[in-house]
Amino acid sequence: MTKRQLVLGLVAFVASLPCVAHAKQFAIVADKANPTSNLTASELVKIFTAHSRSWSDGKAITVVMRDPSAADMQLVLRKLLNMTAEQAHAFVLAHRDAIMVADSDDAVLRFVSTSPGAIGVVDLYSLTQDVRVVKVDSKLPVEQGYFLRGN
Repeated sequence: MTKRQLVLGLVAFVASLPCVAHAKQFAIVADKANPTSNLTASELVKIFTAHSRSWSDGKAITVVMRDPSAADMQLVLRKLLNMTAEQAHAFVLAHRDAIMVADSDDAVLRFVSTSPGAIGVVDLYSLTQDVRVVKVDSKLPVEQGYFLRGN
């Protein structure tokens, strides 16, 4: 391999990095006391769009997420809310009693871990042992075909 081919290959690799960085992988998390270990994609959408407001045990659901208009939340906007960034902003404001916006994944994890009934969405690589990962359609975030897996 010539030096020129090596440099061109390196440039092509570096140019592709932003595309890889945008392939976000999310995890759905709940407080550890929540007995729910699996939700269907349909149930999850109903929770995040405030159509389902309580768990099967009657406990109120609080949805916690980062600002849905943030660039790295586009997958959440598309799959869970099916809204534009502007629509999602208005929706969150209209549902302040059921939806909380946090400024970081760490803040989402802190709130969910200490709030019975809370459910959140975080970057897969932000997970801590303080929360329970909820399967979606019986799949964990690392499994092929997971509902919130970025492409």
